[in-house]
Amino acid sequence: MRVVSALGLACGLAFALPAQAQDVVAIGEVHDNPRHHAYQAETMATLHPAAIVFEMLTPDQAARITPALRSDSSALAAALDWEESGWPDFAYYYPIIAAAPKARIYGAGVARDAARAAMVEGVADTFGPDATRFGLTEPLPEAQQKARMVLQAEAHCNALPPEQLPAMIDIQRLRDAVMAQTTLAALQDTGGPVAVIAGNGHLRRDWGMPALLAIAAPDVTLHVTGQTEDGAPFDPGLYDNVQDAPAVNRPDPCDAFR
Repeated sequence: MRVVSALGLACGLAFALPAQAQDVVAIGEVHDNPRHHAYQAETMATLHPAAIVFEMLTPDQAARITPALRSDSSALAAALDWEESGWPDFAYYYPIIAAAPKARIYGAGVARDAARAAMVEGVADTFGPDATRFGLTEPLPEAQQKARMVLQAEAHCNALPPEQLPAMIDIQRLRDAVMAQTTLAALQDTGGPVAVIAGNGHLRRDWGMPALLAIAAPDVTLHVTGQTEDGAPFDPGLYDNVQDAPAVNRPDPCDAFR
């Protein structure tokens, strides 16, 4: 198995392979940055993964992908109902799929009804019988809970009532656990290597998918690349390496809350 370690994007896309192979290669993103997706696609072409796990696809959507559809971007987007998904343009993501034509595609997205259920029933009951295996039956450490409350508040422009924030954290834990569970299923099905495409927040080594993967399957090896913009710093230890790209011009996301 081969894993890609990022070099700078300032002079174009470049790649190097670490000496030690990995079972799982996870690559983060800022969802609307096309350079981040270009890096992910180039990584797939170098890695030749046996499977790709997408945060952006539900299992139902992934099941709709046929060999014929994979050769037609427009037809595939239509089959996936991509325009209704809320994700950025499918043109960002299609090259990732096209770069690994033999890879099995897995969806790790959580359907809206499951996310709503987690807010009412709790993350462990919504996740199901494997909740203990992925650490969902244990409360978060107090310091982590507080830190995540702050991040959730900031992510929603401090517009949410404070009493809603714990439920938002539960949904995030559910998404991370489903991603870890799906990644392990893909690894078992294909033998790997497995690539994971997800937002940076889901791939934090301290409490995201990698942390839950380590709880459930500590022998699985993992390399995580985070992707930033304009040299914005990450906390040390969140990722194995960080890939930088120019920021895109985007409206203020908090306008929607005003």
